[in-house]
Amino acid sequence: MKSQLGFHVNQQYCMGCKTCLIACKDKHDNEVGVNFRRVTEYSGGSIEKRGNGYHPKVWAYWISLACNHCDDPKCVEVCPTGAAAKEEADGTVAIDAASCIGCRLCATACPYGVPQYSAKKHKVGKCDLCADYRAKAKDPACVAACPMRILEWGGADTLGKKYPKALKGLPGLPDPGITEPNTIYTPHRDALAEQTGKGVK
Repeated sequence: MKSQLGFHVNQQYCMGCKTCLIACKDKHDNEVGVNFRRVTEYSGGSIEKRGNGYHPKVWAYWISLACNHCDDPKCVEVCPTGAAAKEEADGTVAIDAASCIGCRLCATACPYGVPQYSAKKHKVGKCDLCADYRAKAKDPACVAACPMRILEWGGADTLGKKYPKALKGLPGLPDPGITEPNTIYTPHRDALAEQTGKGVK
């Protein structure tokens, strides 16, 4: 493989506006319920009684997630037609619509739920890191649209060196050891607290 592309998500500044999701959906003309990028809130905690009052000890953060273009993509492993494939040139994982038979094995196999079945098209589709935009030296739709500029794309090694404290695994996401994803997160303080088991301060 010549290179490996991936994403960096600066989670600490994500406000859950879902502009990235909408830009991606618009770019791919996906119907309702079909999202190549998703933004999910993770929250928890409790309310403590203190004397005659109550004190909140709650936490919340957002995870913006598209295809991780994994080193070991389970979608590619199970695809019976070879429609799902990892590109030799840049490591991205794409689904060839002409070869896809809509069996949805890839959607079942992916622990992140990335491949999305379109009932309108009778095909499965997913993020390909906007290959057509990249060919024109444009940023992927989600990256360009984010008002907080929390999304970044590039070489996975380069992103890893630029953000040495970024993580591949977070509470709310599958074990990264399953597929070796190429999305890294600069974690929100609450995500980091949950991961370290220190809870909410």
